[in-house]
Amino acid sequence: MSKKIISVVMLSVLLLLSGCTGAQKIGVDTTGSKTQAAVPQENQSVAEPRKEQAMKLVIEDMVVPVTWEQNASTAALRKLLPLTIKMSPYGGFEQVGSIGQSIPSEDKQLTTQYGDIVLYVGNKLVIFYGSNSWAYTRLGHIELSQQEMTALLNRDEVTVQLMTE
Repeated sequence: MSKKIISVVMLSVLLLLSGCTGAQKIGVDTTGSKTQAAVPQENQSVAEPRKEQAMKLVIEDMVVPVTWEQNASTAALRKLLPLTIKMSPYGGFEQVGSIGQSIPSEDKQLTTQYGDIVLYVGNKLVIFYGSNSWAYTRLGHIELSQQEMTALLNRDEVTVQLMTE
């Protein structure tokens, strides 16, 4: 008798678990009617939203790790790729170079730190290895130490390349 009860319980559990696959979410829209949206199973492929192509920054033949801002300026800069920029030092704390044309900017008063990448006056790329306070549009930040940034940028001329990954 107990084997029969165990068998019925096991069968019930299996049926319950098999009914859980392909679950659905039920929500209510603003009109009060029910809507259903399928929840994908783990083994099904789901089309991901189109991601913008990632940008890669190369300074003097070294690929540097960058966290890019998500704004209109970085989107416009991405459309210009590939781009090679000859940069010149300014003030002992930054390298500046023209991107060749103006792109959208939203300049705000910022105090930059080493590793910051900004847009200046809508057409110049600036990379900091020191600090400055001015009106810039933030583009990204290089994830290197201050010593590494100084070693890369504290020279007469620096060539940077922006390209898609």
